[in-house]
Amino acid sequence: MTARTFEKRRVGRTDLQVTTLGLGGASLAGIFSAVPAEQARATVSHALDVGINYVDTAPQYGLGRSEHLMGDVLRERREDVVLSSKVGRLLKPVSAAEQDKGNWVDPLPFNQLYDYSYDAVMRSFEDSQQRLGLEKIDILYVHDIGVATHGVEGNKPLWAQLAGGGYKALRELRDAGVVKAIGLGVNEWEVLMDAFQLGDWDVFLLAGRYTLLEQTSLDPFMTTCVQRGSSVVVGGPFNSGILVGGDKFNYAKAPDDVVAKVRAIEAVCREFGVPLPAAALQFPLTHPAVCNVLPGPRSPQELDGILGWWDAKVPGELWTTLAAKGLLAPGTPIPGGTA
Repeated sequence: MTARTFEKRRVGRTDLQVTTLGLGGASLAGIFSAVPAEQARATVSHALDVGINYVDTAPQYGLGRSEHLMGDVLRERREDVVLSSKVGRLLKPVSAAEQDKGNWVDPLPFNQLYDYSYDAVMRSFEDSQQRLGLEKIDILYVHDIGVATHGVEGNKPLWAQLAGGGYKALRELRDAGVVKAIGLGVNEWEVLMDAFQLGDWDVFLLAGRYTLLEQTSLDPFMTTCVQRGSSVVVGGPFNSGILVGGDKFNYAKAPDDVVAKVRAIEAVCREFGVPLPAAALQFPLTHPAVCNVLPGPRSPQELDGILGWWDAKVPGELWTTLAAKGLLAPGTPIPGGTA
């Protein structure tokens, strides 16, 4: 298979260069529905075959399953691939009766324990190396810290762990060259403003908050990233599926106001002959902070569908029409200007 040529963008101020399209590893681990192991590995291989050079995984995904599956492929094809994983959860072996599977179908036999302390960050990193079977992880994200996951009171002691030692561990790993970039991987932008108070970060993986449907992170977060030289990887570009014909938004059934906005955006896309998912995939890249868009296909066929949307031509008038109809937040960068 002939690899295509993707644009590459720099990660923060590091030497890392990532293709603007990446591969997320959550769906491959079987969230909501099962994904056979061979199919998951074939999807990773296909992504590399077509020229994608950035893949993301995490201990949480399938409770270790995603890291194992990605490692199976990357051990044979590690060169020139940028790999990210995450810290903040340690995996504890449990019996089937004790296990909390959450939304994972057929996860590995572990429960997760949140811990953002210095020792836990170091252990989590080493555990990920073991599960992947790889020595090198390029980007390390702090995973799911914030009130959306833990609540206001629940997050306070966890944030104290990060501020009191976890950030120091990440800095040590980066300063020693063990990892090349550090950041946070979350579903809420507000906690990332708090992170800027702790120090400097290279890249943030933000899911769902800077998409064709929602630009709540535009200011002050995205503008601060430009000022501080931090990049953004846009996870969840389809907002849990609502932008590809599904009914979920933020991992739950979409409320009526969200459905109505999606229909309005879709009507504009139809006017210009552009598939809604194509517009959703391509939208984030106009922002100068964004280095990568990270969908999560479950199969090589789904990835091929994404590539079709990626290649679709989107006329500039589509974006200006969305802006004129008030379907993009004021100040949103679009080709040729802002909304």
